[in-house]
Amino acid sequence: MALGALGFLCLYPEVSAAPPASTLLVLGDSLSAAFGLREEEGWVALLAERLKGCAPFWQVVNASLSGETTSGGRQRLPALLARHHPRVVVLALGANDGLRGLPIAAMHANLVAMVRAARVAEAQVVLVGMQIPPNLGPDYSAAFVTTFARVADEEKVAGFVPFLLAPIALDPKAFQADGLHPTAAVQPLLLDTVWPAVAPLVGCG
Repeated sequence: MALGALGFLCLYPEVSAAPPASTLLVLGDSLSAAFGLREEEGWVALLAERLKGCAPFWQVVNASLSGETTSGGRQRLPALLARHHPRVVVLALGANDGLRGLPIAAMHANLVAMVRAARVAEAQVVLVGMQIPPNLGPDYSAAFVTTFARVADEEKVAGFVPFLLAPIALDPKAFQADGLHPTAAVQPLLLDTVWPAVAPLVGCG
């Protein structure tokens, strides 16, 4: 009986266990935290849904906070890396630095520190850039915009998105009443803006 059972088992190879989930961490501000929307309407939640179709063993952790600056993100990132062990980190911070007129040099240093911390944790980085109105003067606005490209080039990040709001920036109807935060209707456009940088890193390219 034992030999018969052994023979039966040999006819069926052992079923391999499902691969462990890989984590994509998004560290952003209100633009990534679905401010004024239901959580499931935001572009990060839509990203998680899209990954179910082409990369089902990836999970998305959204650590974005409304009002977050690059300084706050820099402080929070080490604990997030230790807790979630992400393979990909999407950094989408800087808008609040610009709105508050914080020093560009400090923003640059914070972005570099976060990219390097993620690299030490063996995560690939997608850096998402931002633009701001010239309220604080053309020199500040120009330096603000170019900082993201500088960091992406200096640190050789895996993916770079020059401007998260590129497809909607000139359309007032794309924003909520505050004129700052995108509506639910345009969140798929934000996802499509980030997607080309993320897709190759999760095996969907």
